[in-house]
Amino acid sequence: MLAQLNSTTIKQSHLRLSSKRAPSLYVSPESPPSRSEEIFKKGGNMGVGREVQISLDGVRDKNLMQLKKLNTALFPVRYNEKYYADALASGEFTKLAYYSDICVGAIACRLEKKEGGAVCVYIMTLGVLAPYRGLGIGTKLLNHVIDRCSKQNISEIYLHVQTNNEDAINFYKKFGFEITDTIKNYYTNITPPDCYVLTKFIVQPQTKK
Repeated sequence: MLAQLNSTTIKQSHLRLSSKRAPSLYVSPESPPSRSEEIFKKGGNMGVGREVQISLDGVRDKNLMQLKKLNTALFPVRYNEKYYADALASGEFTKLAYYSDICVGAIACRLEKKEGGAVCVYIMTLGVLAPYRGLGIGTKLLNHVIDRCSKQNISEIYLHVQTNNEDAINFYKKFGFEITDTIKNYYTNITPPDCYVLTKFIVQPQTKK
């Protein structure tokens, strides 16, 4: 993502970073744990001229430190234990991405119950290390979650995006997400302070009688 923010308190968002290593995205540890952030940039060059080997693995207690280290590299914020508990509880909806056995990205989700008892998926974080962006890793991670929703008859996935984050909005629209709500003054100390709710509704196949 190609934008810079200089904020010390952000609730939830899919936000852009500059191409520099030192990002200007800050999320206060006191903020609610339900943050949605994506770091995604086109133009990576790691796989030029050779086949890209990308694999996904689930997050478990024994490899949870991989997700923590990845988040430390991607996001200048310390996520609290509820974030990781939600990620573990989501099962197959939280995945680590490996490029030739190197952990380079992850998607972390939370399962939520809606009114009436239906389950929906909230994307908390989606990130890929800078040298490995543009290789389709973010796409592979997101497609995995969408596929799991289809297989488990979950009809809704959603996340939050800052209203001026056109790159993230366009990225998710490619996968069928649409703007379903606008929340005014959602953020503190950044401009614009508003966010969109992006939602993908998955139509489940009709069971033949």
